[in-house]
Amino acid sequence: MMRKSLLAITLGLAATSALAAGEHGGSHSSTPDAEVDRTIQVEAGDMWFDPETLGITAGETVRFQVVNTGNLQHEFVIGDAEAQEAHREMMQTMGDSGHGDGHDGHGGHDMAEGAHGGEMPAVTIAPGETAELVWTAPVDVESLVYACNIPGHYESGMYGEIQLGK
Repeated sequence: MMRKSLLAITLGLAATSALAAGEHGGSHSSTPDAEVDRTIQVEAGDMWFDPETLGITAGETVRFQVVNTGNLQHEFVIGDAEAQEAHREMMQTMGDSGHGDGHDGHGGHDMAEGAHGGEMPAVTIAPGETAELVWTAPVDVESLVYACNIPGHYESGMYGEIQLGK
């Protein structure tokens, strides 16, 4: 069963990475600027995010500006706890396989399959870089997690909670 889940996640990543077309470290947005309700800046240091908790209104469209002030590559992925865990397991499996492209086996995805809403918005941020991600909060959940699932990062405390209010 676990292999089928990992295969499904991997295939989902492959399909969505083709759509994302190399968004590493850049912007990922399908929402025009006029439709963004607000911008939230998130700092990604080495093994932490600041802030650790975000309050977002259900249905609100947010532009995240994720600044990597650390010395390591990080990712910023939004999803429920179950989807984050599945993504972490997939990242562990990819681990040291590497692609020879400086992305530590992370590949070129910007969207990962999630259990809630079908997609987990994600960006990868190189050290010293800023990435933008525009996302609309779902109306049918109370909280989600944002995390860096590069092996060892989540386990070191690199995650936070999004509390969704009405």
